[in-house]
Amino acid sequence: MKSIVTTRFALAVATAMLLTTAWGTSSAIADEEVRSEKVKFSDLNVDSPDGAKALYGRIHAAAKRVCADRDPMMQPAEIACTAKAEGNAIGQLDLPQLSAYYQSKTKNGDRSQRLVAAR
Repeated sequence: MKSIVTTRFALAVATAMLLTTAWGTSSAIADEEVRSEKVKFSDLNVDSPDGAKALYGRIHAAAKRVCADRDPMMQPAEIACTAKAEGNAIGQLDLPQLSAYYQSKTKNGDRSQRLVAAR
């Protein structure tokens, strides 16, 4: 049986890889360097609503940083990249409380309240 620390580390690495993949997709068009960011959450109880909310915030913030672009003409691509990176990371983690929180935030198209992930 894997330890919780080993499992959470693996999840953090998987999340970082998903954020990298999402940025790579949008940056390939612009011929930019691929960016990534590790999302850490070993300090959170992701089985609680508050822990899931905090992790969602961390994932959202990381996705925004990874996808950030200073060019206002790239804002639609930045928004799409952020949403994709965030959704992919949350889907890969497959944590019930986090998925439920994410669904509640995006159910009505409210993408203004996104969170970040980091351990």
